[in-house]
Amino acid sequence: MEHVVVVGAGHAGVQCAASLRDGGFAGAITMVAEEEHLPYQRPPLSKDHLGEEPTPLPLRGATFYGDSAVELLTGVTATGIDRERRQVTLSDGRALTYSTLVLATGARARRLPGVDEAHLGVHQIRTLGDADKLRAALEKARRAVVVGAGFLGLEFAAVAGKKGLDVTVLEGGTRVLGRSVSPDMSAHIAEAHEASGIRLVLHEGLSSVQVGEHAAEAVVGASGKVYPADLVLLAVGANPRDDLAREAGLEVADGILVDADLRTSDPAILAIGDCARLSNPALGSPGRLESVQNATDQARHAAEVILGSAGPFAAVPWFWSHQGALRLQIAGVRGPDDPTVTIGDVEAGRFSVLSFRDDRLTCVESLNRPADHLAARRLLAGDRRPGPGDVTAPDFQLKKFAAP
Repeated sequence: MEHVVVVGAGHAGVQCAASLRDGGFAGAITMVAEEEHLPYQRPPLSKDHLGEEPTPLPLRGATFYGDSAVELLTGVTATGIDRERRQVTLSDGRALTYSTLVLATGARARRLPGVDEAHLGVHQIRTLGDADKLRAALEKARRAVVVGAGFLGLEFAAVAGKKGLDVTVLEGGTRVLGRSVSPDMSAHIAEAHEASGIRLVLHEGLSSVQVGEHAAEAVVGASGKVYPADLVLLAVGANPRDDLAREAGLEVADGILVDADLRTSDPAILAIGDCARLSNPALGSPGRLESVQNATDQARHAAEVILGSAGPFAAVPWFWSHQGALRLQIAGVRGPDDPTVTIGDVEAGRFSVLSFRDDRLTCVESLNRPADHLAARRLLAGDRRPGPGDVTAPDFQLKKFAAP
């Protein structure tokens, strides 16, 4: 009997198992989950879960796994892959024989040299346990320093500011969300956060964290300036968890390298989600995307590959980030030099920035304009796209252009 083993129980792993059953897969499915909890949603960890009452986080109800005949092994890790025998060894001594192995190992929070995260008051957010500790710390903290002005750092800063903390965000780059959005969108988001009372310090990295009695007291910036803090959040990105693949001799380069079928250099092993690096036509070059939608899109595609019914993976990537009153949605991926056109009402904070490459729409960043986002996803999935000349017309509407 066929046996699919899925290593990882995040969005990608759970969706792959669910899609296999939905597609009629009749073989055995085993999912290896490192944490003791039922698999849970991760996006709320930096937002809703830090509020007064944590929101329920399960990806599927407790009965899903039994009802779908998915064996869920919690509290264990995969420690090795024997590719010749097609076996995965586990931390509890078991060995699982697979016909297909799916690596959905995700990513881990990037660590900074010289920072001891064991000190009280120094936090990262990657797991439910991390978020629970941070939520408890928020109730007592008065001054927070966030290192990194990416999505996670700004989402947390908005939550902390709303709770009344004095918040400073340090960013080593020239602007917030520098790798994720256009300069125009970045500038507007920075202004909105500063207007809410959050202090943004650009061109400032982290040198060290000062502690007293094992608790954080301040952050020392790369400039030497001292920023008082009793809560420090390190939000400086993530690294793919590709160790298991590397040790098994699979091709790895900032992620597990996969082809258009999401297969690794071993055709019996697929990789999906944050740990996978592939060539996606929507990206234009090999890339690794850290987003829930990318994880679930790849998981569905991996299931189709296993079922023998898939074409090459070419899903349009899309993302979202909720930062207080800011609802940012992005469809597509822009290049650093792609020219842009802005439509909508910038002063009211409801607008979209459209990026083009060779006069072809490549990305739409929408702030508080969900209709534009939905239209952008439809357009980027097809060949009929507006050019710069179209979108600068006085009566242009993205939703109307995308209508059938």
